[in-house]
Amino acid sequence: MRRLVAFVTALAVALLTVITAALPASAHNVLISSSPAEGEELDTPPTEVVLTFDQPVQDADVNEIAVTGPNGDQWAEGTVEVDGATVTAPLRPLGPAGEYVIGYRVLSADGHPISAEIRFTLTSPGPGQASGTPDSGPNTDRGDSPQGENAQDDATTDTAAEQGDSEGIPVWVWIVGAAVLLIAGLVVALRMGKSQD
Repeated sequence: MRRLVAFVTALAVALLTVITAALPASAHNVLISSSPAEGEELDTPPTEVVLTFDQPVQDADVNEIAVTGPNGDQWAEGTVEVDGATVTAPLRPLGPAGEYVIGYRVLSADGHPISAEIRFTLTSPGPGQASGTPDSGPNTDRGDSPQGENAQDDATTDTAAEQGDSEGIPVWVWIVGAAVLLIAGLVVALRMGKSQD
């Protein structure tokens, strides 16, 4: 009986170790709200984008917010401001009605960059005029060349690849693995207990 208790105790410690090791993988910041919100339809154009996360965002030069309009024009301008868990970016007056995409990349509390997109619709045209060439928002040295547009597309692709790579193994895989180990351990322990009787 002592072997059974020792085995189950060792298995429980191993299970806790596996679950504890999996927790840092899920420590990335999570967006809890945004203004404008995902799927929101607005009559009046917003003057800024506000993103609120579950943990403080690191105030770093890599934090970016871009707002792309229906014609591919960029509408974010100025500096991205970080205040704890809130990230804000000013917008120039929006123009045409249609779908706008907010793309963001911020440095998570755990040091990994996270990025995603939020879509909203402007139902009535705003007072802003399209610039004629896409602008990258905070980094204005991309110029009016077609390469600036391609560089932005490449940066978006790189960001998505980085986010996918930085997440590692999903937590559910660790939990399922731990559950399988626990069940296997219990089966072995029960069989060992029966053979000693």
